[in-house]
Amino acid sequence: MNPAKCTEYDYINFVIATPSAYSCTEAARVHPPDDNPPAHDSLNRLLYRLPPDSEALWREAAPCVNKTQGVLVIDDSTLDKPYAQKMELVTRHWSGKHKQVVSGINLITLMWTDGDSHIPCDYRLYNKADDGLTKNDHFHALIATADARGFQPECVVFDSWYSSLKNLKTIQKYQWHWLTRLKSNRQVNLNRQGNQPISQLPISNKGTIVHLKGYGLIKVFKIVSKNGDIEYWATSDLSMNELFRRKYAELSWAIEQYHRGIKQFVGVERCFARKAVAQRNHIGLALRAFLRIERHRFLTGISWFEAKVSIIRNAVRAYLAEPLYTLKPTA
Repeated sequence: MNPAKCTEYDYINFVIATPSAYSCTEAARVHPPDDNPPAHDSLNRLLYRLPPDSEALWREAAPCVNKTQGVLVIDDSTLDKPYAQKMELVTRHWSGKHKQVVSGINLITLMWTDGDSHIPCDYRLYNKADDGLTKNDHFHALIATADARGFQPECVVFDSWYSSLKNLKTIQKYQWHWLTRLKSNRQVNLNRQGNQPISQLPISNKGTIVHLKGYGLIKVFKIVSKNGDIEYWATSDLSMNELFRRKYAELSWAIEQYHRGIKQFVGVERCFARKAVAQRNHIGLALRAFLRIERHRFLTGISWFEAKVSIIRNAVRAYLAEPLYTLKPTA
């Protein structure tokens, strides 16, 4: 059997470098003109040949994390596929960007951060029609895998969507602390007065200990923003104060920056293949590409944007020195 003409690293380097076109055809066009450059079919076959799993991402991410420090953040994002008609994995999901339900692929990520680095460690793709797994099932799998890999985080932070009793007890099983937001109608018991919605109880911004039915004691913080919006943050750590709650809440926003980064700088949602295996591999390789520019940012202080632009800057400079498309002067 002839060896493959391109590798996963060729594809990773391509998605880091290309400014907008993420197709296999474009990848073949920009390949260095050596004696035997790959055709676009070779790159396309790569996306179907690789085993689609997250282990490769973890092998590269593991040296970048401290398993006993920092926090783990779990959240999902919809990769926009507005024109996909026959693309596998595409279903209808709520989009925080569009503030409505849109067509796309739902990516669920577990990210480690200490405030300085944003390292994606694991991910899952929602595909309930084929595998029967809900987002909560993927949540449990991500937590179990993190435990098997030796993580002992300071806290696990996630959105209110994942704050079901079963999810909270899953984290409790591993003796980890969690921090999440609760809906205002969540039922808790204060001073043995019976279960009532949180919004009807005198919750302090410094934290009030209440009983959550089926779980036990938790601590809830009532946060009122300048515009009057109210949020309820809850944690399993009864000793947590407002300073640490704010710290972990701010760390959790790193995953929103990560979602922006993988969409803007490595084209995670720009694969046009129809089959699920190709979509899975493109997403996995794009996350590994993001890991590289994130590590570069941490080591050098150069932003994701500057790292991306610096790749094409020399090409733009060369074009300006000898432009190809000109008109005869009219004056």
